Amino acid sequence: MIDIFKRLIYISLTLFFIIFIISAPAAEVENMNEPEKTGKINIYNARTGKIEEVEKVYKTDEEWKKMLTPEQFKIMRRKGTEPPATGKCDLPKKGGIYQCAGCGTDLFGVTAKFESGSGWPSFWEPVSQLNIRIEADDSFGMRRIEALCARCGAHLGHIFDDGPPPTGKRYCINSAALKLIMVDKIYKEKTEKAVFAAGCFWGVESAFRQVKGVVSVTSGFTGGRTKDPTYEQVSTGKTGHAEAVEVEYDPATLSYEQLLGLFWNIHDPTTPNRQGPDIGNQYRSAIFYYTPEQEKAARLSREKLEGSGRYKGHITTEITPAGDFYKADEYHQRYYEKRGLKPGCIFPFE
Repeated sequence: MIDIFKRLIYISLTLFFIIFIISAPAAEVENMNEPEKTGKINIYNARTGKIEEVEKVYKTDEEWKKMLTPEQFKIMRRKGTEPPATGKCDLPKKGGIYQCAGCGTDLFGVTAKFESGSGWPSFWEPVSQLNIRIEADDSFGMRRIEALCARCGAHLGHIFDDGPPPTGKRYCINSAALKLIMVDKIYKEKTEKAVFAAGCFWGVESAFRQVKGVVSVTSGFTGGRTKDPTYEQVSTGKTGHAEAVEVEYDPATLSYEQLLGLFWNIHDPTTPNRQGPDIGNQYRSAIFYYTPEQEKAARLSREKLEGSGRYKGHITTEITPAGDFYKADEYHQRYYEKRGLKPGCIFPFE
């Protein structure tokens, strides 16, 4: 009888403990969308036209609460959303830049703003892809792409594919996350482009995106016969296209020769129409040049590597003029970043 009584007490206490744990409110996670607490990041300054290396911004919740309004804290630090058509985001007659209300990072130029009818400020492009971080957002049973400030991790809003040309994007942003500064001129980045094929473009894009001086990387197809091919068509190997990336970079920070060094280090250039388990001419190694200078640098780089004895086999990398580059659909852009996958290894430049 005593054993039964003890057992009942044990069961009662166990049930009480389980109910307490389940019903207890979850502890608030501090700085849930912060970037790493230390380190530097490349940010584009739209007032000077230069890419600058700056410290990431990290603050505790208490520090953010002291500098942000309750509404801003809820939106920017807790991923909230302001009701539609309630925020104020004026469009000045003269030039201006919308900055992050948390850290002052330049985000959008006034000329990129448009009326979407959504009830939130909408922009068709940021001042630079460097200044925006994106993440997959599966909340509320939906798959969306979240836009955050790259420097302080503040939640800004979401990105949709129903914007106007030339980008077709709509950056749907909470007005509380923005502050407007007046400037006479917004500088555009003085960039150049390069195109490389080195196997599956998911990993190649991720590798180039990590490099200081790279402004943007686009996955797509080039070097084939079919106009505006789909991923499924290219996958058959019948269109002649290679999975490739178009790299936009700042030549004042990063040279084309350094890009070539990375290109050689992230794949095996001796395996024709193959990279690891991926087999087919769409996975071939190739450099597509835009200028005579790029062609010369690419050929010298290949000759140097061929004579280095690094590889036993012959380098099969083709070097051809750049033709039409067809952007792959949004599913393939920033594939690793959207899914929270770790990028591949980056080897030192040679």
